[in-house]
Amino acid sequence: MGRSSGREVTHGPVTSPDMLQLLDLAGIYFRAFHGVPASTVGPDGRPVNAIRGTLDIVRRVILDGRPTRVVACLDLDWRPAWRVELIPTYKTHRVAESDNSQPLLDGGTAVEQVPDELAPQIPVLLEVLSAVGIAIAGAPGFEADDVIGTLAARERRDPVEVVTGDRDLFQLARDEPTPVRVRYIGAGMSKVQVLDTAGVAAKHGIPAGRYPDFAALRGDPSDGLPGVPGVGDKTAAGLVNSFGSIESLVAALVDPSSSMTPSQRAKLTPALAYLRVAPKVVRVATDAGVTITPSGDGRLPGTPVDPDRLVELAEQYGLHSPVARLIDALGRA
Repeated sequence: MGRSSGREVTHGPVTSPDMLQLLDLAGIYFRAFHGVPASTVGPDGRPVNAIRGTLDIVRRVILDGRPTRVVACLDLDWRPAWRVELIPTYKTHRVAESDNSQPLLDGGTAVEQVPDELAPQIPVLLEVLSAVGIAIAGAPGFEADDVIGTLAARERRDPVEVVTGDRDLFQLARDEPTPVRVRYIGAGMSKVQVLDTAGVAAKHGIPAGRYPDFAALRGDPSDGLPGVPGVGDKTAAGLVNSFGSIESLVAALVDPSSSMTPSQRAKLTPALAYLRVAPKVVRVATDAGVTITPSGDGRLPGTPVDPDRLVELAEQYGLHSPVARLIDALGRA
């Protein structure tokens, strides 16, 4: 997964003297887990496919993006209660179940369904990244998307690049006060797209900042968002361009004198309750209480910060090659 002969599709300027790269780490390690054969094991026979794949993806995006700062962002709460309270179906299909089909709970929070072979790899991956010197960030009660959204909103110094396979993060693209673009890896590392606001608009026919409204109308089965029955991409884009936000659409829907057509009213009225709450669920939070470890601005080191521990981990888990490739990227970024 580290090398590709595929063409990177780019919209807008890509290079900058300094840049903050925010990694959607959970999305990346799930992608790596499913993209690298499970037969990829360490010296003790335990799977290391997610670790190896993630390290190669991180290496690749560092070399391609040339960031000076990198922060790997975590889900400390993959299904926040405040989102579930608004839309109970939110990510329901991802909840792990016990033998009697009841959701497993951990401190009152539903446990995400994670493959048995993946779960033990995550702590090792985090330790490797820490030994390399890549900062890790999270926020209690928030998803990785919200961590990324908060750090992007805070940034006033350098351009930001969000690395993700989640289209919901298209909403973060902006031109000012500091530009934010999205390095979208959802179609695979051979078909990477780097999208600024113009790129998001060209891809979906809507302003980048209106992507949450578009997604809420269309729905997203991967997140358990029902959407509005009968509203697909084209209709959703048309509604967004006509009314702007869902709030404006709802205001028009409840106003008999508005310009909304009878057919639009007929389609949207049954979904009114959903439309009142969906924007808050879909919009990425920008005020999460983010903690970055180690504290600082995520400056990417030229060499590993804990080389001895990195050697130990590489030896223990058979990670010499991907670790060496990542270290090489540090010196070239």
